[in-house]
Amino acid sequence: MRLARGDAATFRIDAAGADSPGYRQLAAQLADATGLAEASEGGELLLRFRRSAYLDGWDVLVRLSPRPLSARPWRARDFPGAANATIAAALSALTGPRAGDRVANLMCGSGTLLIERLLAAPAAVAVAVDRDPGALDACADNLDAAGLLGRVALLPSDIGDDDWAQAGPFDAIVADPPWGTLLGDHASNEALHALLLERAHAAAAPGARLAVLTHEIRLMERVLAGAARMWSPRTELRVYQKGHNPRIYLLDKR
Repeated sequence: MRLARGDAATFRIDAAGADSPGYRQLAAQLADATGLAEASEGGELLLRFRRSAYLDGWDVLVRLSPRPLSARPWRARDFPGAANATIAAALSALTGPRAGDRVANLMCGSGTLLIERLLAAPAAVAVAVDRDPGALDACADNLDAAGLLGRVALLPSDIGDDDWAQAGPFDAIVADPPWGTLLGDHASNEALHALLLERAHAAAAPGARLAVLTHEIRLMERVLAGAARMWSPRTELRVYQKGHNPRIYLLDKR
């Protein structure tokens, strides 16, 4: 008997050793039981096998939709190092979005953090800041696809400059600085993270919130210790993105 499969026609197994005899046998059994064809890449349904972090065994994660939750209809343009949209939505929720907020997305890239923030609640002021014109072009295309383009000022600026801060002060600032993999490098990231905290503090309104998504955990802990007079940590949330375990840091301006 075939299982109901909706509009899906294919599935994919994501696991270390997916080509091993055991997984090959499992794939054949799944194909026979469901009538779905296995795809080596891009399967509509996904089964992910991983060692359990809490039990002596394995976790099996099953995606029953053709597209992951992180897929967004507004993503007209991708960009190297772009944040996962579901993580961006969680980051936005942590800041407690309010309709009257003045919001800045520093090192905005293709705009994922800012778009998810503006979809959660409108903002009185919204700026996207990046020194890379290509990033701002991608951000503009995604904002347009989300119906938000006219609500955001796109500022071609380095966070170390003063011009972008003149649009503030800001009630909420969000950023996902380069992790040193697809963009940036580890050698300069400590100075970059420290600069981010310093410049965000200078542009922040009293009681402002700063949310930072980063994979540079030890580095971030060091710069936070050095910025204790500026920012008070409120929440630290570990998330998962494409084989990495970055963290969201929610900070309150002192």
